[in-house]
Amino acid sequence: MSRLIAGTPIAVAIAAMVAFAGVAHAVDPLVPAPQGAPLLLEAAADGVQIYACEGTAKGFEWVFKAPEADLFDQQGLQVGTHFAGPTWKNKEGSVVGEVAGRADAPASGAIPWLLLRAKSHEGSGVLSTVAFVRRADTKGGAAPTAGCDVAHKGAEARVRYSALYQFYGAAK
Repeated sequence: MSRLIAGTPIAVAIAAMVAFAGVAHAVDPLVPAPQGAPLLLEAAADGVQIYACEGTAKGFEWVFKAPEADLFDQQGLQVGTHFAGPTWKNKEGSVVGEVAGRADAPASGAIPWLLLRAKSHEGSGVLSTVAFVRRADTKGGAAPTAGCDVAHKGAEARVRYSALYQFYGAAK
């Protein structure tokens, strides 16, 4: 008999289903979807935000590099991936976005909620018609607050996060 361990694909899929069913969207106005834009797809993301320790004008700090996440549907089946660009990809195609709006997450240590505008598409299928991507209900993923100094220059930190991604068509 197998055990359910936090962070395993089965645990992640179950968490994604619970997130879809049990999230109260009372704080959704933080980054509202464009008025009149139809919801095309909703996916729960489970992955990491990747940061690199770099020297900046402020000294050494963790600088965001890219996300790496798997996307799951309401049944817990993987339906795509999310990676640098920012890009969302499934077997039919992909969409690349650019930030159009953002708000600090209500949860401590969580990455911001975002509204992104599609700037390019590849392939066919649902992602080829996406006009906006909304990231909400984020948990985790914020840059580390320590451990970046001259001795760690070039080090990488992979910080676990989860989020709800909603893909919208053009407003009608």
